Amino acid sequence: MHDQEFPLSLSPAAISAPIPPSALTPKTKPVPAAALEVYTGDPNFMASLARGLLVIQAFTPQTPQMTISQISVRTGLSRAAVRRCLYTLSKLGFAGAEDGQRYSLRPKMLTLANTYTASSTLATAAQPILERMSAALGESFSVATLDGDDIVYIARTTVTRVMSVDLHIGSRLPAFCTSMGRVLLAYLPQDQLENYLSRATLTQFTPRTMTSPDKLRLALRNVRRNGYALVDQELEVGLRSLAVPVYAPNGRVVATVNLSGNAPRMPMLDMQTRFLPHLRAAANELSVFLN
Repeated sequence: MHDQEFPLSLSPAAISAPIPPSALTPKTKPVPAAALEVYTGDPNFMASLARGLLVIQAFTPQTPQMTISQISVRTGLSRAAVRRCLYTLSKLGFAGAEDGQRYSLRPKMLTLANTYTASSTLATAAQPILERMSAALGESFSVATLDGDDIVYIARTTVTRVMSVDLHIGSRLPAFCTSMGRVLLAYLPQDQLENYLSRATLTQFTPRTMTSPDKLRLALRNVRRNGYALVDQELEVGLRSLAVPVYAPNGRVVATVNLSGNAPRMPMLDMQTRFLPHLRAAANELSVFLN
């Protein structure tokens, strides 16, 4: 996996956004606002709230400050809609612009993430389990869930920096090329998996990145058969990761536990023989909290 990982469904993911792809595939990703069209005519759907959430999600670690025009381009919303959203967010203390032009999110936004973390049984239970493993094994561990086409980190411990990007609770990474993402995709219902494979943008992040839907489908089949995913340097050169599923009482996979480390220091066989039992034990322990 690519360890270390807020979309706003107002879920674990309220503030960050995915790592920007270096689009090497021909598929064009639709602007976020296009996803709202399906709710046209629904009297219970609050379009203004949805637009506000899109504006919040537009801010990323790479673009923490943006003008109204830039946010409009990124979200697909009109400049007028973006201006009203930012005006409301600013009045409520969630955003602001020191120079009157370039907006950024304010610390009050963290209350949204903290509310989720505090109310999530899984996130609350996971953190001490990961910390205990890190103390015993001296490695970095994470727990993530699937949100759209990305994985979202809901718990994490970091012993050493294993990625060039600093990942944390609420961070997002693409699902298809991370060990945690592969686990979560592998256990999707077949119709949902096929829908994902038909529309996902499989970006070439490294020479090892799997970008063929057919090869990915086969890899996911192997994940289900083996009960774990091992991904070798597909998101970032030098990063190797291992992940296992966390089951809910109804048998559905709701999360994944992961170990990630430096490839030269952590041989694949060592990950499977030394660390896989610890990950499975942690996943079983987490499942108990969901009963």
